[in-house]
Amino acid sequence: MAYSELIKNFDKVRDYMRQFYVYGFKRREEFAQKSPRSYDNEKRRIESWLGEHMYFNRQANGKSVFLTLDSSAIDHNPLYKAFKTKTFTDYDIIFHFYILDTLENAKELTVRELLEKLEEYLAPYEDEFIIDESTLRKKLKEYTDLGLLEKVKIGKETKYSLAKTEVTLIELEDLLHFFTEVNPLGAVGSYLLDKFAETHNNFSWKHHYILHALDSEIMYKLLLGIKEKRSLKITGKSDRATMEFTEKIFPWRIYISTQTGRQYLLGYIYQAKAPTFIRLDNMLKVERGEIEVNGEKYLAYYEEFKNYAWGVSLGEPFSYDHLEMTIFVAEEEEFIVQRLKREQRNGTVEKIDDHTYKYVVNTYDAFELMPWLRTFMGRIIQLECTNKKVEKYFYDDAMLMKRVYGL
Repeated sequence: MAYSELIKNFDKVRDYMRQFYVYGFKRREEFAQKSPRSYDNEKRRIESWLGEHMYFNRQANGKSVFLTLDSSAIDHNPLYKAFKTKTFTDYDIIFHFYILDTLENAKELTVRELLEKLEEYLAPYEDEFIIDESTLRKKLKEYTDLGLLEKVKIGKETKYSLAKTEVTLIELEDLLHFFTEVNPLGAVGSYLLDKFAETHNNFSWKHHYILHALDSEIMYKLLLGIKEKRSLKITGKSDRATMEFTEKIFPWRIYISTQTGRQYLLGYIYQAKAPTFIRLDNMLKVERGEIEVNGEKYLAYYEEFKNYAWGVSLGEPFSYDHLEMTIFVAEEEEFIVQRLKREQRNGTVEKIDDHTYKYVVNTYDAFELMPWLRTFMGRIIQLECTNKKVEKYFYDDAMLMKRVYGL
């Protein structure tokens, strides 16, 4: 059972869970930005959710607490548990159950009719609970925005009813299992799976990136900003920096690494008048700005920018590297050509002859291609780049392999 002291500020829990999972070697005394009491409280909460994954290591200089788990061996991301303990008031409980129960029986009601029925419900507790029309209207608007209720205008009156749906969750079980583990907003699927008395998961994972669960609220706000073409104010702090940064940005796209699972926002920084990538786990807060009247103009910048982006590094500002790689393809190795075409991103693949192909790309930072280029080592006939540091780096690696392995 989750710790009974429900949380108000998820940002604090998010920070500690990341620290325990990513930097598990840190001792209690090294959490200098927080008080020891705050550390103890958050550790106790997290332990109540993830006790089976929490361990400690005792050394001469003290004890460190850390979270560890084999992500390929778990069916469901356990970090979603952090979202399922939230503060609420007595009125929240009353509104939730009484409104839904009343509308289930009465079908459609105006605010005044619903208020009268709620007052009947609460008559035995009139000294404890007093519901005014303004508060009820706010709750009805909240539930309508969430999709729990529907409202319809009949003449001068607005009536509310339960939202109609023909969806049967049992038919979506496999979809929900998959969605929950791979989607950036998989927390939604996790909540829906909680409605099943028993579930049967048919999926297993070779690469299971679970830390993105902690960034779900951040991701939701960013996606809304992208959809609405709205500027955003982002406050964050990198793992290496002690000072916070604040940027006003027009959001373009979310990029997710298939190698590390890291999530990035790509957008246009107003002050710098240039694009940038910001990691979601470095963001502390996202605030909505105004809808951008020049949104189409900034989106046109993105259409130009994406033609030269390989990864999340931008290299030298406003310039790009030209790279050409020529490789040898043996008989019956058409799969190598197919792989080149599948993974080329914004480059091109040119056939020289039956056994020779050339990959050509213009990109902001050719160093980002290096891990990918190495996977063709042994097939590369020639590699050329306008950034001579990239060439040197690659051929130094090749010479090192020659010395180490006696090639």
